[in-house]
Amino acid sequence: MLKVGIIGYGTLGKGIRELIELGQAGDVVLQSILIRTPLGSSDQSPDECTVTTNEDVFFNQDLDIIIEAAGHHALQLYGEKAISSGSHLVILSVGALADKDFYDSLQEAARKYKKQLIIPSGAIAGLDRIAAGVLGEIDEITLITRKPPKSWYGTIAEEKVDLETIVEPFCIFEGTARNAAKLFPQNVNVSAALSLAGVGFDETKVQVYVDPTIQMNTHTIVAKGYFGQMETTIQNNPYMENPKSSPIVAMSVAKVLQNLTTSVVIGV
Repeated sequence: MLKVGIIGYGTLGKGIRELIELGQAGDVVLQSILIRTPLGSSDQSPDECTVTTNEDVFFNQDLDIIIEAAGHHALQLYGEKAISSGSHLVILSVGALADKDFYDSLQEAARKYKKQLIIPSGAIAGLDRIAAGVLGEIDEITLITRKPPKSWYGTIAEEKVDLETIVEPFCIFEGTARNAAKLFPQNVNVSAALSLAGVGFDETKVQVYVDPTIQMNTHTIVAKGYFGQMETTIQNNPYMENPKSSPIVAMSVAKVLQNLTTSVVIGV
């Protein structure tokens, strides 16, 4: 049985905890959770799990896998420490890897300690095909992300459009995945995952829309290359508590944990 730790106990961290407790994440046990502030009275504390604000306590739990679910700053703060503590690292704040120097330092740490950086599919699909297709020549990869106004509060989208009154889809960004990941650290992590699977941050094209005509977070990937062509559209139900993300992200982490503990692995 693998021992798992989670950095962060927001909506995603709680969703991952629930899937582990329900037995949906394979032969693993949730050993510890690192939080920034003490749990509130309404927060459920997992059974037989160390919940701590003390990073030394957390990283001394002899964890096999650490899941980062706390944002770009937390990954920058704890990424290398997680690896050097002897754990594989599952990364959800993938957009932080748009910083080339930081990404290089994580890769170097992973090589040094013989551990893996694991990036789940998260909110999109088709990364397996993109990662295979890049072994040939890929001519073009474009990501089109559309989310309803409620998903954009607290972001720079509020500077570009009135989220209360918008009635038609509005493009708030068009450019490279590197810039998209930096501008929208909570909303467009998918562009970073797609870039790492495919042709890189500077060659992956991204369009981002505030779209009042939809209710679900929607991502369309268009790719062409030696392997052929693909166009896939994913529509994700947003979390009620945090509409910037979707339950499928926690589910994809559970699938990663399954893959690490099962005798049959599908879709990689």
